[in-house]
Amino acid sequence: MKVEKLAVRGAFRFTPEVFADRRGLFVSPFQRAPFAAANGGPLLPVAQTNHSVSRRGVVRGVHYTSAPPGTAKYVYCAAGAAIDIVVDVRVGSPTFGRWDAVRLDSREFRAVYFPVGVGHAFVSLADDTIMSYMLTGAYVPEHERVVSAFDPALGLPIPTDLEPIVSDRDRAGPTLAETVEAGLLPDYQQCQVLEQQLYQVAQ
Repeated sequence: MKVEKLAVRGAFRFTPEVFADRRGLFVSPFQRAPFAAANGGPLLPVAQTNHSVSRRGVVRGVHYTSAPPGTAKYVYCAAGAAIDIVVDVRVGSPTFGRWDAVRLDSREFRAVYFPVGVGHAFVSLADDTIMSYMLTGAYVPEHERVVSAFDPALGLPIPTDLEPIVSDRDRAGPTLAETVEAGLLPDYQQCQVLEQQLYQVAQ
């Protein structure tokens, strides 16, 4: 498995080997040893798995979890294709305000690791795109927050040839600057501590 750092501090892209033959294919999108090596040794303490199905043009996010409690994610595309985006919304982070994007699809089965406190968005490029998530914390609605994926200051790579399909909540999301002003963003140092605590529990 190939591991690459992304432009956002603590985020990684994982590209597994795909074994294909006349029957179909076999792939392991998550592998313990490469993940542990990339993340300094700790294991991924999975508390919940999620599965979403999206039509072409669906834009989800930018979603992040308040910290505390903080949640890390490992995401891959099980069917279809999507532009998966990590946005650094951690105040005080060396890469605050930066983003990176990875094409996830069911041909190469790349995966992205999102550390505690960062934002996550994706754009579905095909009907019936399935995104599979492993999360270090259970979903709690009151802990979930949003920054607008259409914030012009962020300039996220949302294709212009798609008609965006967006939830009411995501459409009403504030800009990054408005979220900063409201004091709603996670603190980078606190996110680091929370992530360390997560992995200590998993050992």
